[in-house]
Order: sequence, then structure tokens, then C-alpha cells
Amino acid sequence: MIRILKKDSNISPHEFLERERNSLYVILDNLRSAYNVGAIFRTCDAFLVEKLILCGITAHPPNKKLKKTAMSSELYVPWEYARETIDVVLSLKEKGIRVFSCERTEKSKSLKEIQFTEPCGFVFGNEAEGVSERVLEVSDEIIEIPMMGFKNSLNVATTVGIVLYEIVSRERKDKGCHSE
Repeated sequence: MIRILKKDSNISPHEFLERERNSLYVILDNLRSAYNVGAIFRTCDAFLVEKLILCGITAHPPNKKLKKTAMSSELYVPWEYARETIDVVLSLKEKGIRVFSCERTEKSKSLKEIQFTEPCGFVFGNEAEGVSERVLEVSDEIIEIPMMGFKNSLNVATTVGIVLYEIVSRERKDKGCHSE
């Protein structure tokens, strides 16, 4: 079930951390930029993601650059560090969690074509190399965001925002929720 909450400045940080989260897992596969990771923390906070999993060379708290773009959201998003992305993906799949890698390949399907049921995980790859081949091979599906530009490329933090927004907005529409 997707949770959408209005801005609640009248609750304590402790109360916020006790709130039920969306069963969405964001997995970062060897991201190079700590600034991107900080921005992704903010996005995960905005969508009440269950957990952000930082893998390989991906920056993790404490990190000065990450903190600058995270704007303290790293304090409110459950996260963990793992050495190997492949181990995280296989572990989630063993728990019955479908895993989608976000990458443009010959096998990828449009984000709009895929049906998502929670819980599910999304792998986002290195800014230059993308999601590792081993992870792509074990993913349940490979999804892409349709693009029309010459470069056909988006910043990874932007991609995370688009994917999470799509999932959450579909759930809201299915439940008859409207913008507030």
C-alpha cells in the first residue's frame, strides 16, 4: 500500500520515523557522485521509501558532499550499506521481492508498460557505466523511461524521482486519490 502524507510540521522526528513506509526499496549500484546520493536521499524521504541500499563505491553517511544535497534527509530515510549489489538483489528476491533494474537495453521495457505490486525494489546504476551486467541478468525486469532527446540520458537522481513518482501516482489513481 502506498502512503502519501501531507507535510506535517507538527509531529516530532521520532513520530515521523514510526510512520508506516511504502514497501519500495531503492538500490544504488556503485554511484560515483555523493551529490547524487544526497539528492536521492531527499527523494526517498519524499516518497516514504522503505529502505535505501547503498552498494559498492556509493557514498554513504557520514559524507560532507552527501549531507549538503540530502539536507538532513539521511536522518529520516532507513538505509544500509552493502559491498555487493548482486548480493542485495538476490537477497531481496529470496524474500519474494521483485527487483527491477532501471537501464536502457535491448531487453528493457517502458516504465509505463510494467505492472508493479509491492513490495518491489529498483536498482539504479553508476552514472557512466549503468547497472552492472550481473545485476541486469538476475533482475526480474529491466525498465526504462521513454526519452525523445538526442542523448537519451537522464541524471540518476532525476531517474529515481521519475520512477518513484510513477509508482506512487499509479497507486493513488488506483485508490481514487486526487492531488491535495
